[in-house]
Amino acid sequence: MIERDDGQTRLMVAIAGPPGAGKSTVADALAIALNNRLADHPAEVVPMDGFHYDNAILDARGLIDRKGAPETFDADGFLALVRRLRTEKGDIATPVFDRSIDLARGSARIVRHQQRLLIVEGNYLLLRRPVWQELPAFFDLTVFLKPSIETIEARLIQRWLDHGLDADAAARRARGNDLANAQTVLTESGSAHITLQG
Repeated sequence: MIERDDGQTRLMVAIAGPPGAGKSTVADALAIALNNRLADHPAEVVPMDGFHYDNAILDARGLIDRKGAPETFDADGFLALVRRLRTEKGDIATPVFDRSIDLARGSARIVRHQQRLLIVEGNYLLLRRPVWQELPAFFDLTVFLKPSIETIEARLIQRWLDHGLDADAAARRARGNDLANAQTVLTESGSAHITLQG
């Protein structure tokens, strides 16, 4: 990626994978490594999670229990953002999902014009479904994280424990909707340039 950096054109790496795969951790580490190596700090992480529909919309659509599934995201809005990031050179505002309040905050982060190495991370970046399937055309490199389902389950349970749920409630959340979403990612994602197992 660094070799292709001309100092002007935005380059985009997609890091996809199921929930609990470690996408945010890998994306953040990559951004830090790039910014430590390049003096103008050009790397920025762009999470897909900011495009969660508001809970009120999910309630109205009967989807609140499926939150995190592909249909609970504004896929068209996310595609429009990715297209803008790829084609426009100025500062661009992006939404951010705030887990502490379980809601997305609009225009909560700015991708600055000098941030030209973008690491886009999310579950459905390679999903072979309408709208989502248009995303890979905008990425210069795609990476798919594929831990075992046992690892995913353990991480998801721990995530809910860290959010204050008791052991039974954390296991129910992880083994219900979360693992269903993980299976969707694992079975319906297209191929990536790089797949990291384990």
